[in-house]
Amino acid sequence: MARRGHHLTEVALLASASGCLAAAGAGEREGWLDDPAVLLSLGPRARDLAVASAARSVLGIVPVAGGGGVTVKPALGPDDGRISAVEWVPLDAEGAQGEEGMALVAGTDAGWLLFYSLAGDLLHKQSIYPAKILKLNFSERKENAWEDAGSDELSVVFPGVIARCDGADLQIMLQKSFQEVKSRMWKDKFEQEDGEDTSSFEKIPLQIWNVSKFSSCVDAAIVGLMPPPLLELQSSQRHYCAITVGEDAVVSAYRLSEDRSRSLVGAILSRGVAATFSTISSLSKILWRSEPSPTKKSRPKPQAFAKTSPLTCLKDSPRKGERLTLSPSGTLAAITDSLGRILLLDTRALVAVRLWKGYRDASCLFVEMLRNKDKASSSSMHLDYTKSDYCLCLAIHAPRKGIIEVWQMRTGQRLLTIPCPKGSRILQPSTRFSSSAFSSYMPLEVYLFNGDSGQLSVLNRHIG
Repeated sequence: MARRGHHLTEVALLASASGCLAAAGAGEREGWLDDPAVLLSLGPRARDLAVASAARSVLGIVPVAGGGGVTVKPALGPDDGRISAVEWVPLDAEGAQGEEGMALVAGTDAGWLLFYSLAGDLLHKQSIYPAKILKLNFSERKENAWEDAGSDELSVVFPGVIARCDGADLQIMLQKSFQEVKSRMWKDKFEQEDGEDTSSFEKIPLQIWNVSKFSSCVDAAIVGLMPPPLLELQSSQRHYCAITVGEDAVVSAYRLSEDRSRSLVGAILSRGVAATFSTISSLSKILWRSEPSPTKKSRPKPQAFAKTSPLTCLKDSPRKGERLTLSPSGTLAAITDSLGRILLLDTRALVAVRLWKGYRDASCLFVEMLRNKDKASSSSMHLDYTKSDYCLCLAIHAPRKGIIEVWQMRTGQRLLTIPCPKGSRILQPSTRFSSSAFSSYMPLEVYLFNGDSGQLSVLNRHIG
């Protein structure tokens, strides 16, 4: 029998922290956070909360510990669209403290990515694919089940398309841009070109795949590396597994082949050709003394798709897939559907291992709970917990029931039932920075944000 009690600890009260929440619609009406056009993303160690409003075209950065915060109104033109997704990305692999450690990326419904510093400076802008960005997800892949260890990555999900950017390439570009902004060398240039010209920004190398063989997806994720096909065992290419959910196919799986020639050589060629064309154009203007004619700036041509191989799909009309959430290792995926069911999928074997029913409009997040209460209570001294001290659980937020349930994975019982008010959302820090800089293991935590009161609370790690 699940135990009821106070299992939430208040972290901060953000109602009056800054005008960022008010700019996104906070306080105008009760339940403003239920608006799907309001987007939230919690930064690492829950230090900052990003809030965006697609209807108002505003992006706010709210410090959880207090402070003024920053409100950004991106200079989005008619072809740039409106904000449709937000996510935090690290500027460096070790997760430096303070402003230099993080950047905020916003995606638009026209396929643009905009990267901002915590001070609100535009670091980078790039067109990925001419469609609505449904989801941005930065993943830390410190461990992997296959021989070749994976790397950190930023995935961008479109309807039927998914793109991947390597974390190392992303961090190199962001660090360079951040240093230029910090030294104020390009400050005036950014102010003039924000939302108008992207030719001064270097392109982030990325891979893009078409994953609409079975259905146009509404959510997707790259779950990690997978073995190559039998005929390509000697190939040096890496292959990724992608899971998608959609209207026609509740769950689909694809093998994504990495096209290294396109990601590396193609990027070099594109930069070389662009530089050569620019030089020839400049020389021709000098020789012929022609006046520059005003031309309309065209959108960059989308990158060609890399190879995609469909693996399997589950069709169960009229059930439709809605949301997908990955476990920290990527080996489990929780999928919600239109009939109020939650499917737990083993992403390695591509089989369903558990099913919950009666959870309409639910959202899920994986969380790690302390399993050894005796160790925590035996001594008042600080203890450095290891990964073995925690058990993986699934937190299910059922807004229609007004509760949060915590279930132990994979086949464990329900551990907790926590009442939560209406107008709330469960959040999770984008990254944990589980590096050697921290002596103790940093578990995966779940936070509850009450939009009406502004209260941000964390789910206690101790069970009982």
